[in-house]
Amino acid sequence: MGGALILSSIGVSTLLWADLHNRYVWTVLLVTLLFGAIGWVDDYRKVIEKNSKGLPSRWKYFWQSVFGLAAAIFLYTTAPSAVETTLIIPMLKDASIPLGIGFVVLTYFVIVGSSNAVNLTDGLDGLAIMPTVMVGGALGIFCYLSGNVKFAEYLLIPYVPGAGELIVFCGALIGA
Repeated sequence: MGGALILSSIGVSTLLWADLHNRYVWTVLLVTLLFGAIGWVDDYRKVIEKNSKGLPSRWKYFWQSVFGLAAAIFLYTTAPSAVETTLIIPMLKDASIPLGIGFVVLTYFVIVGSSNAVNLTDGLDGLAIMPTVMVGGALGIFCYLSGNVKFAEYLLIPYVPGAGELIVFCGALIGA
């Protein structure tokens, strides 16, 4: 149930400081809060209802899949350019793979896989925050650089308009 305080902090900070017209901000915020709701239901069943198993794994995975697929489909259908649904191969100049509908599949696996990786890390020692802070910081930097036309041109990475705004969410995640 401690996650509720962290998620509240992330939500309030993001709503106060981020551009609320940005589809990326709303997508990551809603996915984070919805996945947090799954965790809250699991903890509620364990603590309040005294059910040691909490929410059954198949239901957790079902709801993660629903929310992950919804986010992936939303990002795919609202992508204004092909660069947003293309897999960029790092360290190779102009190397990319257009994913098409495969973008939805890859995005789904990244969302659900990342969530379960954090759950496994947290279950091992209860200290998932350090890996989360490190990854959130790195992803925030990548988003900022790709969302800034000058940095993107200089670093030869694709420019993705609006991606830089995710630094606010990542900063809220780190600060929570």
